[in-house]
Amino acid sequence: MTRSADLTAADREFLATPRMGFLTVAGGDGLPAPRPVWFEVTEDGAVQLFSLTSSPKVRRVRRDPRASLVAANAVGEPENWIAISGSATVEEDGARELAGRLGARYWDLDDPEKAATLEQMVSADLVRIVIRPERVSRYGG
Repeated sequence: MTRSADLTAADREFLATPRMGFLTVAGGDGLPAPRPVWFEVTEDGAVQLFSLTSSPKVRRVRRDPRASLVAANAVGEPENWIAISGSATVEEDGARELAGRLGARYWDLDDPEKAATLEQMVSADLVRIVIRPERVSRYGG
């Protein structure tokens, strides 16, 4: 396992493929509650995802910005994962566009049911959660 504060070119390549991320935020009462999320890496090396404005993860980030996202290979693939930890912010702009991009990345939008579900998601009251890496841990690759 290696650690740094920045994403490497190999990290970015790994994170550019559609895989689930698991977001954990520190601001909850009680035990941590990781949640599976779609995500993308920004040009400046942050990680962003979208969420309903009213979701518990958004409330938690607003209370305490410490967050992490872990992405890993699927079962049956060689072990490979990246964990990104840092301060998160809730951004009011760009969430619908992000949801549209990620929907096209993760789903086959030729499937009418998935396309309709994405359309509903994009029309919801969304925000972006952006994690700026302070520590990146990785294994494999």
